Amino acid sequence: MAHPYADSAAAKLIADRVRDLKHSKTQGEIATEAGFRNSNFLTMLKTGANKVPLDRVPDLARALEVDPALLMRLSLEQSIGPAAAAAVVSVFGTPVTQNELQWLNEIRDGSNHKDPHMTAKGRAAIRGYFGK
Repeated sequence: MAHPYADSAAAKLIADRVRDLKHSKTQGEIATEAGFRNSNFLTMLKTGANKVPLDRVPDLARALEVDPALLMRLSLEQSIGPAAAAAVVSVFGTPVTQNELQWLNEIRDGSNHKDPHMTAKGRAAIRGYFGK
């Protein structure tokens, strides 16, 4: 069987989350929570045999315990290709995850909502935090 989406970030995320959640729920439970009739479809998503149905992203994200904006962004790239996904993002903006929103809120609060410009020092501080 061909796996055209095997190298996609969406397939890798799904496989990683199913593995990480195995101590608390089975693949069958995740599939049921996501609205899939059986766990075989989840296997096809993990291996990249099928792409993520965009209408299932909210339920699948909830079942996998990941941010729906992240899963949607990765699923769009998988579904319509990187160039088309970039076009969607250019029109609608980059989906922001809940974790990214917390960072953004701290920046706004820390700057007293002054909309600070990115400086070399600020960039270095952020990248240093992540070891880059």
